[in-house]
Amino acid sequence: MANNKKEVLVLGLTLAIFGSLAVVGVLFFGKSKLPIALDSNPTDISSNPNFDLATRKSEGEKLLIAAETNADKAQAIAAIAKKDYATAVSKWEASLSKQRSDPEALIYLNNAKIGEQKSLTIAVSVPIGGNLNVAKEILRGVAQAQTEVNSQGGINAVPLKIVIVNDDNKIEVGKKVAQALAQDQSILAVIGHNSSEVSIAAAPTYQAGGLVMMSSTSIAKELSGLGSYIFRTVPSVRFQADALSQYAVKKQNKKNIGICLNSTAKASQSIKEDFTAAVFSDGAKISRVNCDLSSPDFNADQVIQEMLNDRVDALLLSPGVEKIEKGVEVAVIARNRLLLLANSTMYTFKTLQLGQGAIADMVITVPWHPEFLLNNPFAGNAVKLWGGDVNWRSATSYDATLAIAGGLRKNSTRAGLQQTLSSNTFELEGAAGKIAFQPSGDRANPAILVKVSKGDRAGVGYDFVPLR
Repeated sequence: MANNKKEVLVLGLTLAIFGSLAVVGVLFFGKSKLPIALDSNPTDISSNPNFDLATRKSEGEKLLIAAETNADKAQAIAAIAKKDYATAVSKWEASLSKQRSDPEALIYLNNAKIGEQKSLTIAVSVPIGGNLNVAKEILRGVAQAQTEVNSQGGINAVPLKIVIVNDDNKIEVGKKVAQALAQDQSILAVIGHNSSEVSIAAAPTYQAGGLVMMSSTSIAKELSGLGSYIFRTVPSVRFQADALSQYAVKKQNKKNIGICLNSTAKASQSIKEDFTAAVFSDGAKISRVNCDLSSPDFNADQVIQEMLNDRVDALLLSPGVEKIEKGVEVAVIARNRLLLLANSTMYTFKTLQLGQGAIADMVITVPWHPEFLLNNPFAGNAVKLWGGDVNWRSATSYDATLAIAGGLRKNSTRAGLQQTLSSNTFELEGAAGKIAFQPSGDRANPAILVKVSKGDRAGVGYDFVPLR
């Protein structure tokens, strides 16, 4: 117990240091450590009832990630205002030569190359003001796919244009974004939103407007079957729950499993419900000990002791993006005493950086891993493009862009795209394997399990390694 308390103290110091250095963290997995930009400061919609999408969207006429401006970008934007696309291309290229990992600049470069040619336009709605790193992870996948589609001749010889929209990961903003995009008939599909809460809130508007919404990151089960225009390229929470239950109960023979969730996050609630059902189906039970990481009086030591008193032998961590540090804290305290499990939220560099050896052997379910599909070119191409590894959000966002582009090849109208994606004959090969959709709009792919093990890929002594 003394060792665990010592480790928690060290973790606390680490978190304090980590918070103070938030602007110099890691953008994506791998040895390439790059600075994190400061969040922009978008106007709060609650104080702006006259919502104007133009202030939140761009195809290159302005920067949405305002903290990352430079002289080349400023000159590119000025050139676009004059419709001098040749100069804009040159300046976006110059900016990327200095800041290779910038997905916003690459999308605007691709759009500038199109200029005023005929194009097919889709939007991607990301949380620039809510979680800048997540926004960039999504944009990297979209930018990589756009680059490949256009370099290969476009969609039936028509290039793909991307409009970026900032929804801040806020429900009310997301709903307004959905209304504006549904009314804009030039937009043929939307990739987004990031959080399950925003996607669920916006989905009825897209459905009513006949506009395909394809989320690459929302896993809550409530999104399944929400409408015929609603799709996602990240596996449903049910796949994650089934994979974790089978590993813990069937392979590790665990009988009484605890759950630590974030009750304010729909995805976290969903995995608790589906994991509970899967565990019972597999012949084990769920502990009644309450572990809510969002509780203001949450005490990790006390919760773990209660679970040990209840003879818990495994623990599922589902903290939501906002409570990853809390999830790591619980994992450190529970180490060597409980089999540790986690959903895809914990598949981040931050988890490895904070937990390191204290979370060794934790098993996490993920939609994608760079070493899982050995013959798939996506991971290698991503390293060449960005200068380092990307994570699962980039992979599933790449797949969302490919799926939409593939659907538009068959029919470039909104309704035609929906019909193509819904067809039982629609199938493409993506970064995370086959892209095909069930009648619910869910991707028909199983989840992947990875384990925290010693390694040097992430540069902190530990990596996520696939379980095969």
